[in-house]
Amino acid sequence: MKVPERLQALVDEGLIDSVVRQLMSGKEAMVYVVRCGEETRCAKVYKEADRRSFRQAVDYTENRRVKNSRETRAMAKGTRFGRRVTEAIWQSAEVDALYRLAAAGVRVPAPHNFLEGVLLMDLVTDAHGDAAPRIGDVAFPPRDALRHHASLLREVVRMLCAGIVHGDLSEFNVLLAEDGPVIIDLPQAVDAAGNNHAQRMLLRDVANLRGFFGRFAPALLETNYGEEIWHLYERGQLRPETELTGRFAQASGPVDLRGLMREVHDARAEEEAARRFRMRTPRRQ
Repeated sequence: MKVPERLQALVDEGLIDSVVRQLMSGKEAMVYVVRCGEETRCAKVYKEADRRSFRQAVDYTENRRVKNSRETRAMAKGTRFGRRVTEAIWQSAEVDALYRLAAAGVRVPAPHNFLEGVLLMDLVTDAHGDAAPRIGDVAFPPRDALRHHASLLREVVRMLCAGIVHGDLSEFNVLLAEDGPVIIDLPQAVDAAGNNHAQRMLLRDVANLRGFFGRFAPALLETNYGEEIWHLYERGQLRPETELTGRFAQASGPVDLRGLMREVHDARAEEEAARRFRMRTPRRQ
């Protein structure tokens, strides 16, 4: 097929020899099957912010920083330059996460290069060498549902041990390769220790897996792996080889009402300070 404009730079650099076909078009990117020498890979072309339906929620971008103070100020003020910087950080987040997770042994597509808003990585294939389907498009017998669910839980644990929470894990961003599930789509991945919403996102990711595979193996609906995983992680007891039970009993005891009210008061004070700062600071375009 004709080389799309956004892929021309990679062709010029010799990173891509030819474009085979468009594989998919999602809310944040378009993906193409490409040839690189003897290898068939995929090129993920990120859509510009004003052309995609997915918005960068503050929950995901919290704690993503830049070293340049000018860029930091521009991002805070929402200038045109600041929005470009924010967009670049959003795109590079997936690249950084993929390299970290691949090094940690997590089943993700191996990344190869990132240039001009295009991520070049392995193409995940099925037993026939075709592009692997999403697990959401596959029906599983109970035994396979249990097996794949257990496999993905191990990947979630391995990710968390590497300091990363996917943040948007579901049947729509897991591919069923010949040798098992592979996790994709990581631009919203968050730092487990540096993001205040990491626990909630981890619990949601695990609940999504439970809900999907529970359609085929209803016994999974009675499990509570998310709370168990986070409990072990918080206490420094989580390892990639940790055996999980799916059971978690919430500790009972007296509520520290004074401490709780202090946290609420502090949060309100921070919100009010931020509001006053926004009112004092003119917004530049």
